[in-house]
Amino acid sequence: MAAFVKIHSSLRIPRRELKLRASHSGGPGGQHVNTSDTRVELVFDVAHSPSLGPNQRQRLLEVLARRLDRHGRLHLFSSRFRSQSANREDVIERFAALLREALRRTRPRKPTRPTAASRRRRREEKERRSRRKRDRRPVDPREE
Repeated sequence: MAAFVKIHSSLRIPRRELKLRASHSGGPGGQHVNTSDTRVELVFDVAHSPSLGPNQRQRLLEVLARRLDRHGRLHLFSSRFRSQSANREDVIERFAALLREALRRTRPRKPTRPTAASRRRRREEKERRSRRKRDRRPVDPREE
C-alpha cells in the first residue's frame, strides 16, 4: 500500500491524514455479514490538513461545503463490496477522484454573440410555433 494518495502531479495526501474506520455493512451477504465490519468510512480533515496549500484548502472548503461537517471534515463511505479491503480501496479511489474534480479549475466562458444563421432559425421556429398555436384556436364564426 502506497504511503500517499496521489491527487494530481502537485498534490499527494499522506495516508496517515486519512482516518479509516470499518463498521457493519447492510446489503447482501450470508451468515457472515452480521459479524464482519465490511463498510469503510474515510474521514479527511480539509480545514486542518497540512498537505493542502491555502488556495487548495479554500477551494475545497467552497466546492465541497455541502459534503463537510461543521468541523471541516469530509466523510466518505463505501460498502459496495463484501470485503473490507475492497471497500477501503474503493473509498480511497473515490476520495482521490472527488478532490481531483473539486480542485480542477474550469476555464471562464468567453461570451459570444449568436450567429446570423442561428438568429434566423430561432425566428423561423418561433413563427412555426405561432402558426401551429393559431391553427389550434377555434374558428370565429364572424370571420367566415
